[in-house]
Amino acid sequence: MATIPGVRAAPAPMNFSWRPPILDEYIAREMAPPFFFALAAFLLFQFINLFFLSADYIINAHASPFLLLRYLLFRVPIFTPFAFPFACLTATLLAIGRLAADNELQALRTSGARFLRIAAAPLALGLSMFAFSYYVNETVVPKSIELSTRTFYQIVMHTQELPIIPRFFQKDDTTGRVFYVGDVLPDHKTMKNVMIFQPAINSPYRQVTNADTAIIQGATLHLIRARVARFKPTGEIDGQIIRADVDVGLPIGETAEQFINANSSDPFMTNSKQLAAQVKVMQSTGQGGTALDVLKITLAQKLAAPFAAFIAVLIAMPLAARLGKKGRTIGIALSILLLFVYYLMMSAFAALGKNGALDPYFAAWLPNLVMLTTGAVLFYRVEH
Repeated sequence: MATIPGVRAAPAPMNFSWRPPILDEYIAREMAPPFFFALAAFLLFQFINLFFLSADYIINAHASPFLLLRYLLFRVPIFTPFAFPFACLTATLLAIGRLAADNELQALRTSGARFLRIAAAPLALGLSMFAFSYYVNETVVPKSIELSTRTFYQIVMHTQELPIIPRFFQKDDTTGRVFYVGDVLPDHKTMKNVMIFQPAINSPYRQVTNADTAIIQGATLHLIRARVARFKPTGEIDGQIIRADVDVGLPIGETAEQFINANSSDPFMTNSKQLAAQVKVMQSTGQGGTALDVLKITLAQKLAAPFAAFIAVLIAMPLAARLGKKGRTIGIALSILLLFVYYLMMSAFAALGKNGALDPYFAAWLPNLVMLTTGAVLFYRVEH
């Protein structure tokens, strides 16, 4: 371009747009269709399975189609920690298998691209789906399961509004009190069969308060003719059981609606922070056994199950590179087989963790460790 002497040309505009490398973009486009197809197919299968499992009871309860649909839709998110690993596994096997079948994978490696470099995009997909699945499991799943359970009770009780789930525990992390509520009346303020456990340092419970009826009054729970028993560190009752009206503050920061809707007895309705606090309270009060082990396994699986998305990619990459030339049928068959083996190990090791044969946290992560080791070995052999 010609310029006028003594006049500087305007600087060229800077381009800040970023695009991924052509190789990564190409592989990502190959993986996108099978990923979304497998994700939708897995969730649809679980939706249909839930429908058949609940259809007989729901139909006999004369539930409206709207309530049935809402119950099923709110129940589906619980399967997301398993849906994303399956989608990552299927997408990697089919996409990389197609590259291997068309000799594109061999051409890339002949041109100098290492297998680890080719696997960069799939591994990034696995890590991102692990993070996203964990986020959904922590934020969306607890609320959706609570709403689905309340919808189920709405179908059973034939009510127009979402009822309160009966028989729930609620813990106040500030004071250490544990509330048990047997039932909540339709006014959402009156409760029946209420017990409050207040822990001590040297004994499981320093004080136990129970009442047949309790009423929420603002931020206070008013127990009518409550029975208060105080315990010594040895477990013996300290004095006589007191019978009187008692006022107990609700957990700090909770409204009456939040208190009565809480249901920490179902670990799927709590996030990792709440579940960890519940495990800590049970351990500090000397509780243990199967109930505590189940909570520990559930807590560990909240992270272990989503992490399977990354492991799925790691183990699928070398398998697709070796077996891809045999077609897409082998890829789909491998997806189903590997998923079956993984869930079989998860169920078996979880059972061992619940009965005390294995540490609960180790039992929850052992399937991942087995698959991770297998994938690393296969990956190393293909790379070298």
